[in-house]
Amino acid sequence: MAAFEKAVEMKSDYFELDVQRSRDGKLVVMHDTTVDRTTDGTGQVRDLTLKQLKSLDAGSWFSPEFRGERIPTLEEVLDRFRGTRAGILIELKSPELYPGIEAQVAHLLKKKRMHKRHGKVIVQSFNHQSMKRYHRLQPTVPVGVLVSYTQYKDGITDEELKEFTAYADYVNPNKALVDSELVDRIHRRNMKILPYTVRNQESADQLIQAGVDGIITDFPELGYR
Repeated sequence: MAAFEKAVEMKSDYFELDVQRSRDGKLVVMHDTTVDRTTDGTGQVRDLTLKQLKSLDAGSWFSPEFRGERIPTLEEVLDRFRGTRAGILIELKSPELYPGIEAQVAHLLKKKRMHKRHGKVIVQSFNHQSMKRYHRLQPTVPVGVLVSYTQYKDGITDEELKEFTAYADYVNPNKALVDSELVDRIHRRNMKILPYTVRNQESADQLIQAGVDGIITDFPELGYR
């Protein structure tokens, strides 16, 4: 939550988070599929109950200043930041491990009245079948397809882009795949492009020059120039 607060303070257009599910079925915000790297616990997120996850220190690994930071639920994040200027880019992390997670997220967004197409929420995943399911469930929420360099090292074909248009509003590729020609092809199909993960000014400037709609970055200030 401290990171999301900082993103809002820095006037980010969106902040990105990863959603998984606890053993007892609660939607939790966690990047890794295990808690080992960023908490004082161990184990798979999906094997731990919400109570167990909430007992972990998720801040000390980063800095003593954040000791006691807890793993938030998705509902807690939505409640805290609904109505702020920042949008939320929700990644479904490894949805193949969590059958039905698309419907669960869609239900929560509807419950919070955040399911309208107003630009404040985007749902994305590397699992494109999951995004097809999400679009069918909640077509009012924009969907993004994450595109890895490993899978698409030879580039994204026109046929693949045409398939994306059936359910996606955003194509969000690894930055190494992006040039102005790809940006133009995506724009011609009325989709937007948000490349990831940008960590230096040179990369940010090149992508902005290529015409991208935004950058997914660890450093929001890179997009301000």
